[in-house]
Formats: sequence, C-alpha cells, structure tokens
Amino acid sequence: MGSATIMRTDQDIQADVLDELTWEPRVQPHEIGVTVTEGVVTLTGWVDGYAKKWAAERAAHRVPRVRAVANDLAVRLPTSARRTDQEVATAVVRALEWDAFVAVEDLDVTVADGWVTLRGQVEWEYQRRAADRAVRQLTGVRGVSNGIAVRPRTTPPGPEVAAGIRRALERGGLADAVPLSVDVYGDTVVLNGVVRSTTQREEAERVAWSAPGVTEVHNRLVVGTTPAG
Repeated sequence: MGSATIMRTDQDIQADVLDELTWEPRVQPHEIGVTVTEGVVTLTGWVDGYAKKWAAERAAHRVPRVRAVANDLAVRLPTSARRTDQEVATAVVRALEWDAFVAVEDLDVTVADGWVTLRGQVEWEYQRRAADRAVRQLTGVRGVSNGIAVRPRTTPPGPEVAAGIRRALERGGLADAVPLSVDVYGDTVVLNGVVRSTTQREEAERVAWSAPGVTEVHNRLVVGTTPAG
C-alpha cells in the first residue's frame, strides 16, 4: 500500500517537472528525460550548453515535493560554441573582472577541456555565488567546479546572529510557514526543520549565509509535508 502511494506521488512530481521544463524557455524539454524515485528527480539526456544544464536543474528544484535533483545531463557543445581552454580562461577572467561583487585577484582560474575550476577566498557567500553565476553563462563552458572558500573578517557572536537569522526568516515569511530551528556554533549555522519545497530550503540557506561572519552552513532542512496546526 505504501509503495503504491509513493509511486503515485512520484508520477505526480514527474509530470510537474516535465511541465516546468516545458515552461522554461532556456531548455528544450524533449531533449531531457525525467525519472523520480521517492521524491528524488534524475535528469538525463544532453544539452548544448552548461547554462541549459543549470537551467534545467533549477526548473526541477522549483517543483514542490522535490527532495533532491540528480543532474546527469551531458553537455555537448556545438561546433559554433567550441572554444580552446585558453579562450575560455580569458573569457572567465574578463567576466570576473566585470562583476562588481568579485575581486578576481583573489581567485585562481583553471580550465581543462572546457571545465572551469574556481579557487580562492571571498568574504561573503554571495560573492562565491556571483563568481559561479558570471562563469556558467559563457560560451564554451562545459561545467563549473566552485572551490571558492568563504573567509569572513569577523567572528559572529552566536546568540545575536541566530536571532538575526530568525528575524530575516520571519520577514520572508519562512518562519511563519514552516517550523525551523536556527543554531549557531561559532561561525557555523545549523538549520533544522521541515520545508515544503527545495526553493524554501535554498532560501533559508541563503538567509543564513547572509549573516556576518558565517563561514559554514549545515542545511539539515528536509522537504516534506508539515503537520496541520
């Protein structure tokens, strides 16, 4: 009986993911296969750019009840989009130089067969994500490994930071909608609780990373159904 319920739920999620891919203008849904097992979505097939692979992954994450996404899409660049590693590396450095949030001199860039690896240190998590965002859209990029570490200049006092994160969650409506707990141990934030979608899970993590001095976030939030009040 239980397995039948899971199967129906997985079929619903699969249909919703396929519909979401159809509405995502950056991808061609007929190129992407979707399977779902106990709320975990697997994307298969191939796309002609890393930006499309990322867009498909984000589309799947937007669907409620998706617990995780395994992105097995392969990137096959068309001839017109192929670049040498030197050309890709040059484009990456220029993109980072143009991004006001990223200090390119603090980063190391390596390109191998179109795959970009970023290393170095930044003060805030939004800078780490900005570097990733600046690179993944470039022509010739087949993938990105973001090894940038967050090293803030200040160390946060636990109680004040935890309270600040809770207030930020409340402003965004997350704390009212779902039961969350926020604990701070030194410069590490731990989130626990149940959320309704991966979008809520990611937004709670973004809020936690926005606290001053945070170097690590353990996101233990799970996607599920909250009990009725």
